[in-house]
Amino acid sequence: MTENKLMEMEAEKQEMSAADNSERTRDCRCFMPRSDIYEADDQLVVVVDVPGATEETIDLTLEKNVLTINAYVGPAEMSGYSLAWAEYEVGDYQRSFHLSDEIDRENIQATVKDGVLRLFLPKSTAARSRKISVKAA
Repeated sequence: MTENKLMEMEAEKQEMSAADNSERTRDCRCFMPRSDIYEADDQLVVVVDVPGATEETIDLTLEKNVLTINAYVGPAEMSGYSLAWAEYEVGDYQRSFHLSDEIDRENIQATVKDGVLRLFLPKSTAARSRKISVKAA
């Protein structure tokens, strides 16, 4: 895969927090979730870790060539218990990817299960690999 040609997926390199230059309306930390990208002949699949997020709390937007993931997570509470010790930091997730023109934007799909978001980015017909037959002259 030629990464520059197929998809210009540039991730923001810094973890975002309430103290950085971005404007946030929620008073909590914001993490850049880890992701993996898989390629097939007809599509790319982006797998993103967003523990605690559900389909109701994930917001995907595509503006110009930028696909942005926002996932909002609140603290988990166990009924009948009080918190004695916490090592898990609660916060939202945000990540952006720059898409090339070779992605079919109209047919992007997303699923979430067990805190894992999967984005299915189909390639446009022109970008798909194809077999060219050779005939004797």
